[in-house]
Amino acid sequence: MPQPESQRTLGDIEQTAPSADPAQQLIDQLGGPTGMIYTAIPIIVFVTANALVALPIAIGSAVTVALVIMGLRIARGEPGVQASGGLAGVVVAGAVAAWTGSAGGFFLIGIWASLAGAVVALLSLLTRRPLTGLLWNAVHGNKFAWRQDRPSLRAHDIATLALATMFASRYVVQDWLYDTGAAGWLATAKIVMGTPLLALALLVVVWAFRRSTKRLA
Repeated sequence: MPQPESQRTLGDIEQTAPSADPAQQLIDQLGGPTGMIYTAIPIIVFVTANALVALPIAIGSAVTVALVIMGLRIARGEPGVQASGGLAGVVVAGAVAAWTGSAGGFFLIGIWASLAGAVVALLSLLTRRPLTGLLWNAVHGNKFAWRQDRPSLRAHDIATLALATMFASRYVVQDWLYDTGAAGWLATAKIVMGTPLLALALLVVVWAFRRSTKRLA
Protein backbone atom coordinates (compact mmCIF):
# COMPACT_ATOMS: atom_id res chain seq x y z
CA MET A 1 0.00 0.00 0.00
CA PRO A 2 1.54 3.37 -0.99
CA GLN A 3 2.62 5.62 1.85
CA PRO A 4 0.99 9.02 2.24
CA GLU A 5 3.25 11.82 1.01
CA SER A 6 3.61 13.14 4.56
CA GLN A 7 4.95 9.75 5.79
CA ARG A 8 7.57 9.23 3.10
CA THR A 9 11.15 9.26 4.39
CA LEU A 10 14.07 11.13 2.95
CA GLY A 11 15.47 7.82 1.72
CA ASP A 12 12.25 7.09 -0.16
CA ILE A 13 12.43 10.48 -1.87
CA GLU A 14 16.10 10.03 -2.78
CA GLN A 15 15.40 6.61 -4.28
CA THR A 16 12.68 7.97 -6.54
CA ALA A 17 14.54 11.13 -7.53
CA PRO A 18 16.05 11.06 -11.02
CA SER A 19 19.82 10.74 -11.18
CA ALA A 20 21.91 13.58 -12.49
CA ASP A 21 22.57 13.68 -16.21
CA PRO A 22 25.95 11.93 -16.70
CA ALA A 23 26.76 14.17 -19.67
CA GLN A 24 26.32 17.25 -17.49
CA GLN A 25 28.48 15.61 -14.81
CA LEU A 26 31.23 15.16 -17.38
CA ILE A 27 31.09 18.81 -18.44
CA ASP A 28 31.06 19.92 -14.81
CA GLN A 29 34.17 17.84 -14.08
CA LEU A 30 35.94 19.74 -16.85
CA GLY A 31 35.07 23.03 -15.16
CA GLY A 32 32.29 24.01 -17.52
CA PRO A 33 32.66 26.53 -20.35
CA THR A 34 33.93 29.26 -18.01
CA GLY A 35 36.60 26.97 -16.61
CA MET A 36 37.83 26.14 -20.09
CA ILE A 37 38.06 29.83 -20.97
CA TYR A 38 40.10 30.45 -17.84
CA THR A 39 42.79 28.08 -19.11
CA ALA A 40 43.37 30.24 -22.20
CA ILE A 41 44.10 33.46 -20.30
CA PRO A 42 47.52 32.48 -18.83
CA ILE A 43 48.60 31.23 -22.26
CA ILE A 44 47.80 34.59 -23.84
CA VAL A 45 49.64 36.38 -21.03
CA PHE A 46 52.69 34.12 -21.40
CA VAL A 47 53.03 34.58 -25.16
CA THR A 48 52.46 38.33 -24.96
CA ALA A 49 54.96 38.76 -22.14
CA ASN A 50 57.51 36.51 -23.84
CA ALA A 51 57.47 38.83 -26.86
CA LEU A 52 58.30 41.80 -24.65
CA VAL A 53 60.42 40.56 -21.75
CA ALA A 54 62.76 37.72 -20.79
CA LEU A 55 61.44 34.15 -20.52
CA PRO A 56 61.61 33.95 -16.68
CA ILE A 57 59.48 37.10 -16.38
CA ALA A 58 56.99 35.73 -18.91
CA ILE A 59 56.71 32.53 -16.90
CA GLY A 60 56.24 34.50 -13.68
CA SER A 61 53.54 36.63 -15.33
CA ALA A 62 51.59 33.55 -16.46
CA VAL A 63 51.84 31.95 -13.01
CA THR A 64 50.72 35.18 -11.33
CA VAL A 65 47.68 35.49 -13.59
CA ALA A 66 46.81 31.82 -13.01
CA LEU A 67 47.07 32.42 -9.25
CA VAL A 68 44.69 35.39 -9.48
CA ILE A 69 42.24 33.34 -11.54
CA MET A 70 42.36 30.55 -8.96
CA GLY A 71 41.56 33.06 -6.22
CA LEU A 72 38.61 34.43 -8.18
CA ARG A 73 37.25 30.93 -8.82
CA ILE A 74 37.51 30.00 -5.15
CA ALA A 75 35.82 33.29 -4.22
CA ARG A 76 32.96 32.34 -6.56
CA GLY A 77 32.48 29.12 -4.59
CA GLU A 78 34.18 26.64 -6.90
CA PRO A 79 35.85 23.62 -5.24
CA GLY A 80 39.47 24.26 -4.38
CA VAL A 81 40.75 21.20 -6.24
CA GLN A 82 38.94 22.19 -9.43
CA ALA A 83 39.95 25.85 -9.16
CA SER A 84 43.61 25.03 -8.54
CA GLY A 85 43.89 22.71 -11.54
CA GLY A 86 44.63 25.58 -13.91
CA LEU A 87 47.34 26.96 -11.65
CA ALA A 88 49.01 23.56 -11.36
CA GLY A 89 49.03 23.21 -15.14
CA VAL A 90 50.63 26.63 -15.63
CA VAL A 91 53.25 25.97 -12.94
CA VAL A 92 54.23 22.66 -14.54
CA ALA A 93 54.27 24.21 -18.03
CA GLY A 94 56.38 27.08 -16.74
CA ALA A 95 58.80 24.66 -15.08
CA VAL A 96 59.25 22.77 -18.37
CA ALA A 97 59.81 26.06 -20.23
CA ALA A 98 62.43 27.08 -17.69
CA TRP A 99 64.09 23.67 -17.89
CA THR A 100 64.24 23.69 -21.71
CA GLY A 101 65.10 27.38 -21.85
CA SER A 102 62.59 28.00 -24.64
CA ALA A 103 59.08 29.42 -24.86
CA GLY A 104 58.00 26.32 -26.77
CA GLY A 105 58.66 24.25 -23.67
CA PHE A 106 55.62 25.89 -22.09
CA PHE A 107 53.46 23.77 -24.41
CA LEU A 108 55.30 20.45 -24.21
CA ILE A 109 53.11 18.95 -21.49
CA GLY A 110 49.98 19.66 -23.53
CA ILE A 111 51.55 18.11 -26.63
CA TRP A 112 52.51 14.96 -24.75
CA ALA A 113 49.08 14.82 -23.11
CA SER A 114 47.42 14.99 -26.54
CA LEU A 115 49.56 12.09 -27.76
CA ALA A 116 48.68 10.05 -24.66
CA GLY A 117 44.97 10.83 -25.06
CA ALA A 118 45.00 9.76 -28.70
CA VAL A 119 46.79 6.49 -27.87
CA VAL A 120 44.43 5.64 -24.99
CA ALA A 121 41.31 6.41 -27.04
CA LEU A 122 42.52 4.39 -30.03
CA LEU A 123 43.55 1.44 -27.86
CA SER A 124 40.12 1.42 -26.21
CA LEU A 125 38.54 1.23 -29.67
CA LEU A 126 40.84 -1.59 -30.80
CA THR A 127 40.01 -3.62 -27.68
CA ARG A 128 36.26 -3.01 -28.21
CA ARG A 129 35.97 -1.11 -24.95
CA PRO A 130 35.47 2.49 -26.12
CA LEU A 131 36.62 4.98 -23.54
CA THR A 132 33.39 6.99 -23.34
CA GLY A 133 31.41 3.82 -22.70
CA LEU A 134 33.66 2.94 -19.79
CA LEU A 135 33.20 6.46 -18.41
CA TRP A 136 29.42 6.31 -18.85
CA ASN A 137 29.19 2.96 -17.06
CA ALA A 138 31.50 4.18 -14.26
CA VAL A 139 29.16 7.12 -13.65
CA HIS A 140 26.33 4.58 -13.28
CA GLY A 141 28.23 2.36 -10.85
CA ASN A 142 29.45 -0.14 -13.47
CA LYS A 143 26.13 -1.96 -13.31
CA PHE A 144 25.11 -2.08 -16.98
CA ALA A 145 26.12 -4.55 -19.70
CA TRP A 146 26.37 -1.69 -22.15
CA ARG A 147 28.68 -3.52 -24.55
CA GLN A 148 25.93 -6.06 -25.20
CA ASP A 149 23.65 -3.30 -26.50
CA ARG A 150 24.82 -2.73 -30.08
CA PRO A 151 23.34 0.79 -30.53
CA SER A 152 25.00 1.94 -27.29
CA LEU A 153 28.32 0.34 -28.23
CA ARG A 154 28.18 1.95 -31.67
CA ALA A 155 27.43 5.35 -30.14
CA HIS A 156 30.44 5.10 -27.86
CA ASP A 157 32.62 3.94 -30.73
CA ILE A 158 31.71 7.16 -32.54
CA ALA A 159 32.19 9.33 -29.44
CA THR A 160 35.55 7.77 -28.61
CA LEU A 161 36.65 8.17 -32.23
CA ALA A 162 35.74 11.86 -31.96
CA LEU A 163 37.98 12.18 -28.89
CA ALA A 164 40.80 10.28 -30.61
CA THR A 165 40.55 12.58 -33.64
CA MET A 166 40.64 15.66 -31.42
CA PHE A 167 43.71 14.48 -29.50
CA ALA A 168 45.54 13.28 -32.61
CA SER A 169 44.95 16.52 -34.53
CA ARG A 170 46.18 18.54 -31.55
CA TYR A 171 49.32 16.45 -31.33
CA VAL A 172 50.16 16.50 -35.03
CA VAL A 173 49.68 20.26 -35.48
CA GLN A 174 51.22 21.41 -32.20
CA ASP A 175 54.16 19.04 -32.35
CA TRP A 176 54.98 20.33 -35.85
CA LEU A 177 54.77 23.94 -34.65
CA TYR A 178 56.97 23.09 -31.66
CA ASP A 179 59.59 21.54 -33.94
CA THR A 180 59.62 24.66 -36.11
CA GLY A 181 60.04 26.91 -33.05
CA ALA A 182 56.91 28.96 -33.79
CA ALA A 183 55.90 29.72 -30.20
CA GLY A 184 53.37 32.38 -31.18
CA TRP A 185 51.59 30.12 -33.65
CA LEU A 186 51.83 27.29 -31.14
CA ALA A 187 49.95 29.36 -28.58
CA THR A 188 47.32 30.23 -31.18
CA ALA A 189 46.93 26.58 -32.12
CA LYS A 190 46.64 25.55 -28.46
CA ILE A 191 43.82 28.05 -27.87
CA VAL A 192 41.97 27.43 -31.14
CA MET A 193 42.31 23.66 -30.86
CA GLY A 194 41.52 23.73 -27.14
CA THR A 195 38.05 24.77 -26.12
CA PRO A 196 36.46 24.82 -29.63
CA LEU A 197 37.62 21.30 -30.53
CA LEU A 198 36.82 20.01 -27.06
CA ALA A 199 33.31 21.48 -27.31
CA LEU A 200 32.71 19.71 -30.63
CA ALA A 201 33.99 16.41 -29.26
CA LEU A 202 31.89 16.80 -26.11
CA LEU A 203 28.77 17.25 -28.22
CA VAL A 204 29.35 13.75 -29.58
CA VAL A 205 30.16 12.41 -26.11
CA VAL A 206 27.00 13.97 -24.67
CA TRP A 207 24.96 12.39 -27.47
CA ALA A 208 26.47 8.96 -26.71
CA PHE A 209 25.91 9.36 -22.97
CA ARG A 210 22.27 10.33 -23.41
CA ARG A 211 21.66 7.58 -25.94
CA SER A 212 22.99 4.96 -23.53
CA THR A 213 21.04 6.46 -20.63
CA LYS A 214 17.82 6.41 -22.61
CA ARG A 215 18.29 2.80 -23.69
CA LEU A 216 19.73 1.25 -20.54
CA ALA A 217 19.19 3.46 -17.51
